[in-house]
Amino acid sequence: MQKKFIQNLSLLLAVNLLIKPFWILGVDRAVQGEVGTEAYGLYFAIFNFSFLLNIFLDFGITNFNNKNIAQNNHLINKHFSSIMVLKLMLGVFYMLFTMGAGYAIGYRGHQMWLLFIMGINQFLAFMLMYLRSNLAGLHLFKTDAIVSVLDRSLMILFCGLLLWTNVFGVEFSIDLYIYLQTLAYSITVVIAFLLVMKKAKFVSLKWNYPFFVLVLKKSFPFAILVLLMTFYGRFDTVILERMLPNGAEQSGIYAAAFRLLDAANMMSFLFAGMLLPIFARMIKYKESVEQLVKLSFTILIIPACVVAVGCMFYAHEIMALLYKEHVDEAARVFEILMWCFIPASLTYIFGTLLTANGSLMYLNIMALSGMLFNLIFNFILIPRFESQGAAIASLSTQTLTALIQILLAYKIFKFRFNTKLLIRMAVFMPSIAFLCWLSKEISNPYSGQYVWIVQLMLYSFASIALAFGIKLLRIKSIFRILKYG
Repeated sequence: MQKKFIQNLSLLLAVNLLIKPFWILGVDRAVQGEVGTEAYGLYFAIFNFSFLLNIFLDFGITNFNNKNIAQNNHLINKHFSSIMVLKLMLGVFYMLFTMGAGYAIGYRGHQMWLLFIMGINQFLAFMLMYLRSNLAGLHLFKTDAIVSVLDRSLMILFCGLLLWTNVFGVEFSIDLYIYLQTLAYSITVVIAFLLVMKKAKFVSLKWNYPFFVLVLKKSFPFAILVLLMTFYGRFDTVILERMLPNGAEQSGIYAAAFRLLDAANMMSFLFAGMLLPIFARMIKYKESVEQLVKLSFTILIIPACVVAVGCMFYAHEIMALLYKEHVDEAARVFEILMWCFIPASLTYIFGTLLTANGSLMYLNIMALSGMLFNLIFNFILIPRFESQGAAIASLSTQTLTALIQILLAYKIFKFRFNTKLLIRMAVFMPSIAFLCWLSKEISNPYSGQYVWIVQLMLYSFASIALAFGIKLLRIKSIFRILKYG
């Protein structure tokens, strides 16, 4: 099982590392530079607002389906047609509630139109996630890997032609950017549907009211979890944009700093998408998950620590490389936000394990606490520190919720307390901080604008070498897993 996990994870990460970083740091960044910080900030706030009520788009069906299909492959033939009808119904409810909520908080005119189109995009995105959950549940990870980057690949093509060529002679705007997202999602959803339809032996849509009630009842705990976690993960930019006189600008600064964290988190998100069906199947057959959890921890957390420390020391240089506006402000937000990569990675491991185990009551209590904690912190910190306050609130919330999930997993699965691992991590963290400081202080005979990139790369290589040196990572163990499983 571990061999298959490593092989498919490698493929998934490889195709996504080719596409998604270029999308986020190349195309999406170029869009912000083209339309301006304020216009992009408004888009970013409305985009995050459109996330808040995604309980009506999914209702926990994707996670429920991923776990269910992984444990019972034959159910895809029975359930697919009815779930598609249910997803369409939920989409209608989502649009009604989202537009109503948008009006209630003060969106009007063009803002409402943007929210409407982004709502459609959210529907398509969540439909794609459901279709991919069937592929992952069937362990068709190679197919899922290709589908996972198709929408972004299309966006790179569409936006690239408009941003960097004069082929169509069209002025680029944030509205056009949103319409292109709709087109890319639509094409990808159709392709994913055809792939799943073949496996599910789909003939026609089926109305099955008793089944709808059963699925909604079983997936309701997943839905509450998604709703609560979405609020404390996305609501900060909505508060920024609505609360402050310069809210759109502050939201744009936050978006600029958030972009690299979003790119990093995508890798962890893909990792978790593979972990969920594997954990679910192992739990069903009463296999020990402890070694896979440890392996996942070392694969995710060590790079997360290296990235967080590096971004803290080189925050200004990175922001200056990516942007021309508000560099100092974005750097101050960025050096805080990138520390969220560590607790987010922990959540992708331990939260996924608890979800696969069906420990939804504990997770929902945790998420409710996180949401309340985040709201209180945002309302206290944003008026005083603006976008930096939102970053501090996010880091505090994610750290708290990650620690709770670790404690829950240790209690429920009765994991052994790994003293050696903790000692090695206690040595590793201050050591890489020293290596990063040293990389900035070393005198370099070559001067130039981009010398810091070489220094950052040297720090990264030295940190990974240190991880192997103190046996946080083990070459023999990795090769043994790849060879024998």
